[in-house]
Amino acid sequence: MPSHVMNTYARLPVSFTHGKGVWLWDEAGRRYLDALAGIAVSGLGHAHPAIVGAIADQAARVIHTSNLYGIPLQERLADRLCELARMDEVFFCSSGAEANECAIKLARLYGHRKGIASGAIVVMEHAWHGRTLATLSATGNRKAQAGFEPLVPGFVRVPYNDAQAVRHVAEHNRNVVAVLVEVLQGEGGIRVADPGYVRFLRQICDERGWLLMIDEVQSGMGRTGKWFAHQWADVVPDVMPLAKGLGSGMPIGACLAAGPAAGVFQPGNHGSTFGGGPLACAAGLATLDAMQADRLVEHAAAMGERIRAGLAEALGSFAGVADIRGKGLMIGIELDRPCGALVNEALAAGLLLNVTAERVVRLLPPLVIGAAEADELVARLAPLVRAFLARPAD
Repeated sequence: MPSHVMNTYARLPVSFTHGKGVWLWDEAGRRYLDALAGIAVSGLGHAHPAIVGAIADQAARVIHTSNLYGIPLQERLADRLCELARMDEVFFCSSGAEANECAIKLARLYGHRKGIASGAIVVMEHAWHGRTLATLSATGNRKAQAGFEPLVPGFVRVPYNDAQAVRHVAEHNRNVVAVLVEVLQGEGGIRVADPGYVRFLRQICDERGWLLMIDEVQSGMGRTGKWFAHQWADVVPDVMPLAKGLGSGMPIGACLAAGPAAGVFQPGNHGSTFGGGPLACAAGLATLDAMQADRLVEHAAAMGERIRAGLAEALGSFAGVADIRGKGLMIGIELDRPCGALVNEALAAGLLLNVTAERVVRLLPPLVIGAAEADELVARLAPLVRAFLARPAD
């Protein structure tokens, strides 16, 4: 019987019944090492007792009231996030796309209040910011955009990691109000920005009165071995969209603001029915508690180094491996050819991963992965890559 679910995903032929830590079990009882974590969502792995307990306890109290009323858990989570990020205020929503949509609206309102009626936002090639019309327009993926024209105007695209290109825009476009950038591109192929480039963006935004908006939807929440990836460059953004790992699987997003971006939104400027509800915020607070108690940010840095070193030893000199890169537990293996076939081959070997930018094997394991499991990941993946590269290229 055909499913009534809309056909928007090319799903893999597997369904999971339960999980524990970095492992998932399918309907046939087969176990899989999860090196994707729901695309960087399940940072605490599966069935973490702190998250299970927090969700169950809050669900027994109150699940939803709406933002017409005060939500103490939301206020507590905002305080915790601002302390970690050195920022001033938070708008809560339910996804990364919504967090980026919030950032785009904030930048436009900021521009209007400066007298710029058609404010432009500098965005990057290969960027990914979401699938709403505005975030899709900011995204640097023509395949994802095709068929949804007309796209939203107001974006100026430049090459990633190219300071001169941004300087050129600054000299020729008086309508720029912000820069929106991932300091570690996920969907774009695990591309890491140079720290000097990130500091340059901070400097030029300060010089020009632009907002520096750093998309931490995938790279935040300890994923790279810092709480937020931009902290590797020792900068503080004006706007920071955040989601994925924030709720350990509960849908929650956030858009943090600081400095000139703080206070731009006033009542009526933006909103969200579900954003910052008690259940999601309980999960967010439990996530922060568990991460800090178990020092998972530092652990992610160490396990990421271990996995990259293992991959370098097993694959680094192998013909066809173009690069092994990343930060913390956000790792990419770039091959010299499209490698989408590896997703199903890894599945057959009991390993969950995906391929992005056609040629990059992307690994985003839970932050709770242990040393033995990190070694097991390498042991399962390396032979698959070697066998794949030994076959004639299509």
